[in-house]
Amino acid sequence: MQRIPFLLCVFGVCVGLSSCFRSWRKSDKEISAHYAHRAVKPTFYTIENDSLKLFAATIGADTLPPLLLVHGAPGAWYGYLNMMDDSLLQQKFHIIAVDRLSYNHSKHKKRRFVTSIETHAKAALLGLSLNHSRQKGVLLGRSFGAPIAAKMAMIAPTQFERLVMLAPAIDPAKEKFWWFSTPAKWWIVRMWLPRRLNVATFEKFAHVNELEKLKKEWSTLRVPTTVVQGGKDWIVDPSNLEYARRQITHAQLILLPEAGHLISYSHPSLVRELVMKPKEKEANSTEVLGGSSH
Repeated sequence: MQRIPFLLCVFGVCVGLSSCFRSWRKSDKEISAHYAHRAVKPTFYTIENDSLKLFAATIGADTLPPLLLVHGAPGAWYGYLNMMDDSLLQQKFHIIAVDRLSYNHSKHKKRRFVTSIETHAKAALLGLSLNHSRQKGVLLGRSFGAPIAAKMAMIAPTQFERLVMLAPAIDPAKEKFWWFSTPAKWWIVRMWLPRRLNVATFEKFAHVNELEKLKKEWSTLRVPTTVVQGGKDWIVDPSNLEYARRQITHAQLILLPEAGHLISYSHPSLVRELVMKPKEKEANSTEVLGGSSH
C-alpha cells in the first residue's frame, strides 16, 4: 500500500513538469502558423558531420554580420522569436538561432544527453558557417546558454566583436535546485517527460562541475562583454552579476532591479540597443536601470 502514495507523487511530478514544459514549447506546426502571414520568414538549415546534427534558423542576408543566439535549458531556437522578428535587427544582422545539442532538432550522434559546456560551444560555433560576410559578429546567450556563449567567445575570439549575456547562470556556488529537481532524475519520471526536459535535468546536475571548469578560463575572455541581470530573477540568482564583475575584466554590467529572468522579452529595446551599439561604460561598474520594461 505504501507504493500507492509514491506512485501518486510520481504522477503528480510528471503532470506538473509536463504542463510547465508545454506552456512554452512550440511545435513545428505552431511555428508555421506564426510565420504564415509574415513577409519575412526564417530559413532552416541542418549542419551535419560525423558527430552531430546542428539545426539552425536564420533571418537576414548572409552577407550581413552574424548575430548568433544561444538558448538556455530547456529551450530551442524559437525562444528568440521576438528577436528573429525584429525588423531593425533584420536590417543590420544575419540572425542565426541554433538548437543546442540534444534540444529540439539538434543532436549528438554518440551521446543522448550532452552536458559539456565545451561540447555545446564547439557545436554552436558551426552556425557561423552559414554566414558569408567575413565580418565579426555579435554573440548573445541567456541563462544556461550564457556560459556556453562565453566559451564560444573564448574559443573563437576573432569571430566576435562583442558578447552579451542575459541572466547568466555562471556562478557555480549559486546554482539553484528546486523540489522537483531530484524527482526529475528518477527513471520512472523521465519516461513520462519530454526529451528536452530530461536533457535539461542532466545538464543542470552537471552544471556546477562544468562552471568550475570554466572558472579557470574567465581571465582568457577578450571579447568585449555586457552582462544583464534582473533583480527579481527567481531562476538565476541575481548575485551572478557580482560573480561576473569578479571574473570578467572590462565587462559592462547592467542591473534591472524589477526584471525577472526573460530579459530578451521584458526589455527588448535594451537588448536591441546592446546588440546594435553597446553603451560605453566604465569597466566593471554596475549600471542600475529602473523600470520593468522598455
